[in-house]
Amino acid sequence: MNLEKVVFGFFIVLAATLNFGFFVGDIDNPEHHHVFELFAAIVVNLIATVLKFGDRTQIGAIHLATSLVADLQLLAAGVTWAVAVHVTGEGMTPVVTSSVVSLAGGALLANLVSVTLLVVETAMMRR
Repeated sequence: MNLEKVVFGFFIVLAATLNFGFFVGDIDNPEHHHVFELFAAIVVNLIATVLKFGDRTQIGAIHLATSLVADLQLLAAGVTWAVAVHVTGEGMTPVVTSSVVSLAGGALLANLVSVTLLVVETAMMRR
């Protein structure tokens, strides 16, 4: 068993599951979406992105692209949340919550593509 592949797969799947956990719930209800879960999703996605650097294959390039998309979406969601709560002071209204959750949903789609690529890549490997 290759420890590097285990760690790589672990962070890809963890990024997707954390993102899914944040995304699930009523889209406009801030009580269903916790800020620390979004923060954890951002951090784990950034770690997964760093792990994807250095792979010079075509699938590696697609992995990196999906990870960068997820990072961009999640960072935008985090900035939207922070601006609403700490800059404008309006708080997590249904409109703001919907925007944050929608951005996280885009990141979730990118993470699901990445997990699918991982499964396909693993299935294609021969011993």
